[in-house]
Amino acid sequence: QVQLVESGGGLVQAGGSLRLSCAASGLTFSNYAMGWFRQAPGKERELVATLSWSGISTSYADSVKGRFTISRDKSKNTVYLQMNSLKPEDTAVYYCSARLVGRQYDYWGQGTQVTVSS
Repeated sequence: QVQLVESGGGLVQAGGSLRLSCAASGLTFSNYAMGWFRQAPGKERELVATLSWSGISTSYADSVKGRFTISRDKSKNTVYLQMNSLKPEDTAVYYCSARLVGRQYDYWGQGTQVTVSS
């Protein structure tokens, strides 16, 4: 059974940094692509960053490009989202997600709140 548990959220001032972690169990990274999504109050869930099953390819939403970095540590079965130069508009609940190659994002964590104050 796949389980994803996020951590690392919190309150930070604009311009600061946070690193989110997603501890995964029940899956092998070589079979799954990973993604970080976020959802702000009153807004739809947004795809922020993705990491391919190989761990080589990444993609980012234009709004975070150059500020956020997705990575993984296979030895710890953990995916990270390093967030730098945070802005108030980055405030949201951040979710980790996983999908088998060729499928939709089927597995989700419980989310972690990120709040950026101005």
